[in-house]
Amino acid sequence: MATPPLQTVLAAIDVGTNAVRLELARPDADGALETLHQERDPIRPGEGVFASGVMPEETADRLLSTLRRYAALCRRHKARVRAVATSAMRDARNQQEIVQRVRDEAGLNLEVVSGKEEARLICLGVLHRKPPNVRSLLVDIGGGSTEVVLATGERPDELWSLPMGSVRLTEMFDAAGKVTPKQLRLMRSYVEEQLRKAIPERLPGLPRMALGSSGTISAVVGFAASEGTAHASLRQLQNTVEALAEMTPERRRKRFDPRRADIIVAGATILERTARHLGVESIAAVNRGLRDGLLVDLLYRQDETREDHSLADAAVAMGRRLFFDEKHARQVTRLALTLFDELAALHNLPLSARPYLETAALLHDVGNAVSYERHHKHSYYLIHHGDIPGLADRERELVARVARYHQRSPPELNHSGMQGLSAAEARLVRKLATLLRIANALDGSHHQPIKEMRATNGRDAVALHLKARQPVDLELWTAEREVVLFRRVFGKRLTFHVGR
Repeated sequence: MATPPLQTVLAAIDVGTNAVRLELARPDADGALETLHQERDPIRPGEGVFASGVMPEETADRLLSTLRRYAALCRRHKARVRAVATSAMRDARNQQEIVQRVRDEAGLNLEVVSGKEEARLICLGVLHRKPPNVRSLLVDIGGGSTEVVLATGERPDELWSLPMGSVRLTEMFDAAGKVTPKQLRLMRSYVEEQLRKAIPERLPGLPRMALGSSGTISAVVGFAASEGTAHASLRQLQNTVEALAEMTPERRRKRFDPRRADIIVAGATILERTARHLGVESIAAVNRGLRDGLLVDLLYRQDETREDHSLADAAVAMGRRLFFDEKHARQVTRLALTLFDELAALHNLPLSARPYLETAALLHDVGNAVSYERHHKHSYYLIHHGDIPGLADRERELVARVARYHQRSPPELNHSGMQGLSAAEARLVRKLATLLRIANALDGSHHQPIKEMRATNGRDAVALHLKARQPVDLELWTAEREVVLFRRVFGKRLTFHVGR
């Protein structure tokens, strides 16, 4: 792997339900991450959000004060930053107002990530550098949600995010104080119901031991496990839930950090029922999680030599849910990426733009699930609002715009669909959409007649050399309609040459 310069500092900011955390790290010569600085502020950003649906102004003020300090530290270290907010902010109706305040007052771009993106990042953090053939099962219990991941190596195979967490469950069942047997039965039944709705029971091929990555899990496993071990059996977890429920609030506060003590019964209940539902024998606590995943994600994003197919896999999974024409989507993607790779000197876009084109090409026609008429606009809507692990909010917006312009109105700078983009974003969308339009035209019949394509970049023209397995009259007629746009965008003629 190509290693970034040693002076590069990466920063991860995690706005959770219970606390806000910062970690600064630097990659060493081997690509491992050396922690430079950590902070944790238990300001409870999610306090009251699950009941009211709004983050109170005083909580937002505390959050802004913390993030201003974190931003100053990041600037001092000249760090590359990724800041994310999870379940509490996902549920807050005033999230956009708070995100705007963070941008204006702290100078940070705070992403409100989806549950599946949160799960992907946790997976990346916990399983970084795991051998590629090792299967792992991962559970993370946050304040507002629980993430479950089945992975091979460090790549997720399945991601689940459930809207139940230790704070949310505590508020729902008033479980911060004394917990009665009836309350415990109701909590267990509720957790079981959520699990049944989301995750198939006793999935085949699961490891016998699951990894638990959150502070709540560490606290529960630490209480439940036999002395000298870092894992707890299902029986020990069941006994722990009942023991914690029987404790008075005062005893729980003596055993745990006071803020953790208030939510520990709910967290233990979620962990025990999740382990039971999955059919694992034990849970092992690990001390890595979302922040580590953010740092690894930043590390991978700046390594342009690294191949990562997880984003394409997520796009294909979304396409299949929407019953897309997979053969057509893969053919268009293959042709579009050929154009991107062979015309790099012409489009002059960074390699980091390639996954945007790949994702847009795979999903350009998903709008057909709504209606064939105006399906390009429906594709934009579905991608814009979709859950595509591996894409930040702004990146998903750019992908949606590229897909929206795969047909009909060209991506001209004054078109209404280009509004809201910076000049650099508009240039990127315009170039990628033009390549996508040509690739889409070259499979106009949806029958994949082109088996091979090469692109040569001459002084005045770009020539596409096509090898076809059957007549391509429809493809050439459709592609010729894109020649004028290609010349406007790239300043060169486009010609087509067909052989067998």
